[in-house]
Amino acid sequence: MQFCPTCGNHLIVSVDENGTNTFDCRTCPYRFPISILMYHRHEFAQKQVDDVLGGKEAWESNQQTDIPCENKNCDNRRAYFFQLQIRSADEPMSTFYRCTECGYQWREN
Repeated sequence: MQFCPTCGNHLIVSVDENGTNTFDCRTCPYRFPISILMYHRHEFAQKQVDDVLGGKEAWESNQQTDIPCENKNCDNRRAYFFQLQIRSADEPMSTFYRCTECGYQWREN
């Protein structure tokens, strides 16, 4: 992003009558011809996501049930579960599962 040195507004890229790319200000007559390649790339670090349903220790205190794991690489048939009302009161509760072997988590409405 480039900003106008006169008024401080955001500059837009446009083409002038000679076919040259320029930075133009929409509010004042400032115009800057672009004569070099302008490129800047910034990669942000990926944010670490907290486990909102609790870590492994939080799940181990929950009840267990016989249900096949939905992870295609796991053939375990046991999972921890708990129910939570996440929608309006007239909707059914959502059941959250976590496989006791691989730790895969899924939700059933």
